[in-house]
Amino acid sequence: MNSPYWFEVAVVFGLTTVGGIVFEAFAACESKAWRIAKTLVGAMIAVLVSAVGGREWFFVLLGLVGLAVVIIHAWWLPRKGINGWTAEPRERYFSLRGWKLK
Repeated sequence: MNSPYWFEVAVVFGLTTVGGIVFEAFAACESKAWRIAKTLVGAMIAVLVSAVGGREWFFVLLGLVGLAVVIIHAWWLPRKGINGWTAEPRERYFSLRGWKLK
């Protein structure tokens, strides 16, 4: 396979891997199938954006996603009383997501 979009796919998969490790607590009740599906859809969107607009627009998309992550974890979650790094207190975070605490 000699795809010109290997870079975009590698970046999405790499960031998803690191994000999954760092923010594992935030996906505690998500199924593995759902997490895989989100990664695949993210890679498809990245390739589509790069194919239509060029790699520059892929980097714009990457910046916007990164900005959204920072806003959610550094501002919005703390505003709701939840630690943006650890998802604590668990009861409050699970309630926000609509999950039942085990």
